[in-house]
Amino acid sequence: MRNESTTLSTPNFNLIVFGEALIDDFPEESVIGGAPFNVARSLAQLGAQPLMLTRIGDDPHGSLIQAEFARTGLSTLGMQVDQQHPSGRVAVHMEHGADASQHRFEILPMQAYDFIDAKQVLHLVQQRFPEDAPDLIYFGSMIQRSAASREALFALLEADCCEGATKFLDLNLRDGQASVETIQASLNYADIVKLNEDELRFVAKHALDEPYGAEISLGNESLRAACLALMQQYMMQAVIVTLGEQGYFYFDADHQIVTSLGRTMPSMPEGWVLRDTVGAGDAFSASFIRGWQQNQDLQTVLERANQFARAVCGVRGAVAPDLNFYTPWRV
Repeated sequence: MRNESTTLSTPNFNLIVFGEALIDDFPEESVIGGAPFNVARSLAQLGAQPLMLTRIGDDPHGSLIQAEFARTGLSTLGMQVDQQHPSGRVAVHMEHGADASQHRFEILPMQAYDFIDAKQVLHLVQQRFPEDAPDLIYFGSMIQRSAASREALFALLEADCCEGATKFLDLNLRDGQASVETIQASLNYADIVKLNEDELRFVAKHALDEPYGAEISLGNESLRAACLALMQQYMMQAVIVTLGEQGYFYFDADHQIVTSLGRTMPSMPEGWVLRDTVGAGDAFSASFIRGWQQNQDLQTVLERANQFARAVCGVRGAVAPDLNFYTPWRV
């Protein structure tokens, strides 16, 4: 497999996305995924120029991932190719219960994305950002399950050329993939953290020096208090809590609250049908980051991110197969 990036003109990157690009292997088909890769692909289609830092294997799955980079307009400059380890893969098993069939996701160990090379990362970002830091660095927790990729991430976050970049943590907890220590380290780096209500409860219980004892409910005061406890320990700029069908709750260091709670959601376009919720959170992150980068009004940024996430629920998978889907959302 040949990395084509050196033969093509490279864009002026303004964002970095660090993390896994992988294949979800369903019994009936293989689907390209990985939360960071979902975010990077959406960002590219929304008009941003993200540099995706990942590692794939020299194998057929790696070729599929590389083709998806090209399809969605992503540069492969930050793609490392591993000759020893396979491209990331999640084995999806169909389990038949009493009521319905369900999918069980088996996140396989020792995948190429577990071995992102720190020296290659630093060499690249020092070349690409010699004067001005990127606007933002996006990262999650799953990529930190291995020492090598965790070391590469921390080296990136601490690099002199990235000083001043906003660090955006999309927690995305997966069973058994991140220790409490990893979560705490991630929160220490983060300027903005995005998590769902269950992850907020987990972090409040396990990742604070003084465990948060109050019940966290879907109300402004309850969410505000939990977010405040998180922000006071980790000195971050903002917390975004996604609330599924109820939208979002945003709280920042100025104690500003912006939320969809208590408001009627705008109706979806005629003909919209819920397909699945895969990648809805990733879509929210991508749209928020793009709007934030454009210095749009915060209320507008959050509303647009929420609507974009809902729109993505109307297509199969995390990224639309028809890229014309993104045209009305591009800014």
